[in-house]
Amino acid sequence: MAGHLEGKVAIVTGAARGLGREYAIRMAAEGASIIAGDVRGCEETISAVQGAGGTGIAVSLDVTDMASCDAAAKAAEDAFGRVDVLINNAALYGGLKGGRFDSLDPEEWNRCMSVNVTGMWHCCKAVVGAMRTAGGGSIVNISSLAAVYGLPFALHYAVSKAAVIGMTRSLARELGSDWIRVNAIAPSAVMTEGTEEFFGPKLDKAKDVIASGQTLQRNLETEDLAGTVVYLAGDASKFVTGQTIMVDGGSVFL
Repeated sequence: MAGHLEGKVAIVTGAARGLGREYAIRMAAEGASIIAGDVRGCEETISAVQGAGGTGIAVSLDVTDMASCDAAAKAAEDAFGRVDVLINNAALYGGLKGGRFDSLDPEEWNRCMSVNVTGMWHCCKAVVGAMRTAGGGSIVNISSLAAVYGLPFALHYAVSKAAVIGMTRSLARELGSDWIRVNAIAPSAVMTEGTEEFFGPKLDKAKDVIASGQTLQRNLETEDLAGTVVYLAGDASKFVTGQTIMVDGGSVFL
């Protein structure tokens, strides 16, 4: 039986670990060919993709560099002949230093915007030509509960993820005539390496607070988001665009 993404070619950014790796593995299991990109090496991700019965290649990808994004898109076309899906997942999160908004480091603020906002724009620009040639495609931008609920002491991160929702809505209207769908996913804190790094010694307390604020009271794991990514990437959602889907255990109802 064919998977939901059989024949599709998907670029996954930030694919070296955590959510990006999970997306790549799950999409490969559903039949997609994967281009796993990150500033870190993605060889382990591709090994896992192959272990799931899929096929893929690893590319070095710095989303802040337009030339690097163009090279990743070209690598996808060279290897598989097309680009159907972009999972815009790369982001600064775990390495950020929180604090009151008026004490945040301006350099860190700019780096956060460069990766989390400009980087997504770069990746969209890089793939849109190939998607038009293919007759359409699906872009899935990873936002965050922080953008909708509000995240104190991490204003740079929350603002960057709010911008992702604005980008998603605007691009959905702009690219509809090309049959390119653009949607966002806004998860709560997912139990990844990045979350552990972000909260540090406060992780256990943060996990309890986050889970207690949800209707479904447990912390999110990477596999909890993969089904939504597969849905938005595939033809099951072929008339869905401009939407932000909360995958947050019922923290916010839109």
